[in-house]
Amino acid sequence: MSIKENLNNIKKQLPDNVRLVAVSKFHTAQEVIEAIQAGQTVFGENRVQEAAAKFDEVKKSFPNASLRIIGQLQRNKVKEAVRIADAIDSVDRIELLDEIEKQAAKIDKKIQVLFEFHTGEESKSGFEDPSLIVEALQKIKDGAYPHIEPRGFMTMAPFTEDKNLVRASFKKLRDLRDQCQKDFPEFDLSELSMGMSGDWQIAVEEGSTMVRIGTAIFGARDYSQAKKD
Repeated sequence: MSIKENLNNIKKQLPDNVRLVAVSKFHTAQEVIEAIQAGQTVFGENRVQEAAAKFDEVKKSFPNASLRIIGQLQRNKVKEAVRIADAIDSVDRIELLDEIEKQAAKIDKKIQVLFEFHTGEESKSGFEDPSLIVEALQKIKDGAYPHIEPRGFMTMAPFTEDKNLVRASFKKLRDLRDQCQKDFPEFDLSELSMGMSGDWQIAVEEGSTMVRIGTAIFGARDYSQAKKD
């Protein structure tokens, strides 16, 4: 099936209140453009160097394409990430907020962030202590990061065939969001980025507002570029 057919198939299954992030890592600018021509506007990339090269090209013709950084972000890549992205969904430590603010201030850019929360997969990044997310939100409330706009949370469920464990992971994130929204009503923390190609249906059932799907749209990835970032 083509990218357009894959996109249409997925979008027909998604509720109106759930946004689709097309994960385009290891796929070409031309494939991204094909997805844009099929109506997709929001894309997710894990690797900043790859994303910059790709989306600098894409945005020459499609300036309204929206890019979200969804992979673990090193401080030395933040400057470029802030330049190219509309949102950074993988904020996993307070020190990263310091660098995002520093780089965003230099170009006077307001950037949205999601807090990545570790809910189950041992090898994945993310805040493990909810109190640190509360601390980060308090710092934003107090004016420490005027160029950062918190919008919600992101997680990756464990890689398992046990759907109960997957569901529990998503519930954990939703509960965290609900508590933080209650504690910080001045922010709109409604975004829940959870669910990928293999588990997005469960994520939607548990309240996801944003699913990250790559393989089911673009097909198998070309990992030959993996060591170049």
